[in-house]
Amino acid sequence: MDSKPKAFNIISPGTLVIDALHQLNSVNLSYLIVMDGNQYKGIFCERDYTRNVILKGRASNTTRVEEVMTVDLPMVELSDTVEHCMNVMNTHKARYLLVFHDQQFLGVVTIHDLLRQVISGKADVFDDLAQKLIDQEEGGGKIY
Repeated sequence: MDSKPKAFNIISPGTLVIDALHQLNSVNLSYLIVMDGNQYKGIFCERDYTRNVILKGRASNTTRVEEVMTVDLPMVELSDTVEHCMNVMNTHKARYLLVFHDQQFLGVVTIHDLLRQVISGKADVFDDLAQKLIDQEEGGGKIY
């Protein structure tokens, strides 16, 4: 969460879907955090629009975000590891995880956030692998 900027993609539950879509477009993200004051309420994302508005024949200019948003996302703690978060995401087949600390909503972790973390740590992984291969070659082992 430290590497993420402060959330600017926040919307209220009573916002019309058409306005939420304009905001999604302007922030260039796939989701908006639905907040009522300081209280987390849900996530509105592109998938909510396609599944809960378009496929159900609702109108974007009369439907409110609170009617179609996702409210049942898995939660993780600030102290959870990237690996744990990836496992939770995979188990729940979710694209977003809610981050809480002491029951306070801190933000959202996306699959892209996790991939960025994995990629940023890849140098360590590849450096370790390269060193093992060098050690193996110097020890007379063959590399295939």
